[in-house]
Amino acid sequence: MNSSPPVRTFLPAAILLSLTGIVGLLILFFYTLPTVGPRWLFFFFLVIGLTGLALPAVAYLNLRFPSLPPPTSGVVVRQSLWAGIYGATIAWLQIGRALNLTLAILLAVGLVLIEFLLRLSERSQWKN
Repeated sequence: MNSSPPVRTFLPAAILLSLTGIVGLLILFFYTLPTVGPRWLFFFFLVIGLTGLALPAVAYLNLRFPSLPPPTSGVVVRQSLWAGIYGATIAWLQIGRALNLTLAILLAVGLVLIEFLLRLSERSQWKN
């Protein structure tokens, strides 16, 4: 049975994404004013940074809990990107003071449901 790619294959990308996101956020925090352009850059760097931080964890979880068909590298990156998008959406809702626990949970459930349906679609097209 094939398995998910090992975690070490994702480490260079994870380090690059994490450093880009964190350094970008630090530059924004210390050298810009919160106008429209830097605010969009904040969300961009937040998604990049959170995706990089989630990449090794998601790769490990896919190794630890195998599935059929085995997740490809693209699936692992997509799942990590969901974590980055979730974090940026939570930050965006908090800036507008619209975030509450119920909304955060519903958003997480919705993203998990989307990923589940994507994996279900892959499984229906998979041939051994």
